[in-house]
Amino acid sequence: VFPKNLPGLPPEREVEFPIELIPGFTPISITPYRMAPAKLRELKAQLQELLEKGFIRPSVSPWGAPVLFVKKKYGTLRLCINYRQLNRITIKNRYPLPRIGDLFDQLKGAKVFSKIDLRSGYHQLRVREEDIPKMAFRTRCGHYEFLVMPFGLTNAPAEKELYAKLSNCEFWLDEVTFLGHVVSTEGVKVDPSKIQAVVEWRPTKSPTEDVKFIWDDKCQDSFETLKSLLTEAPILTLPTEGKEYVVYSDASHNGLGCVLIQEGKVISYASRKLKPHELNYPTHDLELAVVVFALKIWRHYLYGEKCHIFIDHKSLKYLGTQKELNLRQRRWLELIKEYDCPIDYHPCIPMWLSMP
Repeated sequence: VFPKNLPGLPPEREVEFPIELIPGFTPISITPYRMAPAKLRELKAQLQELLEKGFIRPSVSPWGAPVLFVKKKYGTLRLCINYRQLNRITIKNRYPLPRIGDLFDQLKGAKVFSKIDLRSGYHQLRVREEDIPKMAFRTRCGHYEFLVMPFGLTNAPAEKELYAKLSNCEFWLDEVTFLGHVVSTEGVKVDPSKIQAVVEWRPTKSPTEDVKFIWDDKCQDSFETLKSLLTEAPILTLPTEGKEYVVYSDASHNGLGCVLIQEGKVISYASRKLKPHELNYPTHDLELAVVVFALKIWRHYLYGEKCHIFIDHKSLKYLGTQKELNLRQRRWLELIKEYDCPIDYHPCIPMWLSMP
């Protein structure tokens, strides 16, 4: 499972990597990119290694893509083939990608985390024999084609029985970085490395000596407050199925805002600006609009679950007993009835909820 190097060509499996092209296109060949001497030496070394392992072979294919290097996380160089032109004429597989929020929800209850890094994962699946010429690439050192799936192609299929790289794996972690976030038993927070640019953001200076840019202590305090709000996001907890949710909502003429809470811990925030036609809504309809907004955006949490909605507008408490409703209110009321969510008045909802 953790070899120092891949043993050679992967075993034959039921799944091979195919490339189906849109009919009518002719082979595409692009001139190789120029490289610095250091990268050229690295290219020769990596090509020799790929040849020895049997991953590539010399080619006379009419296809040819250029190569380039991309620096990895640990400083080494990854050989990449620019297959953008080939990808452009490839028939794309259609399959649903999971939402990031759904992936985070699946981690609820996890206490120990691990990270497993595949060793050259793209080299662990064979290419269908008739499609090998399409993956040819051109370099100053020669013309080659891959026998295994290279990095950079679209439609990469699911892989099974793969090898991992032990030096890049981490086990028994209290928290793990995942999709730009840090996940732990406490919940989800922003990865600090992703907000470093905002932390190091410096105030604007005068473009020239003749044009003075006014910047006083008050401006600096506001600037630091803005950076703090952008970088110090609260930790969001992961929801537990079967436990009651609480929604606090508020509306203003700036926008709609709401927060989803479970057992006193924040699960999610949501807000948006008003649409042009919503600027004409009376206060009653705006407060109802934010309730509908919350139910729609968190439907995957709230539908079929017990939830309690708090607003700061008393009249909505009696929405179900009002005799005269316009068509929009009737439509919204029908949507609200799909949920088990009593609406109550709460006078202390902060106004910043409705400021997107």
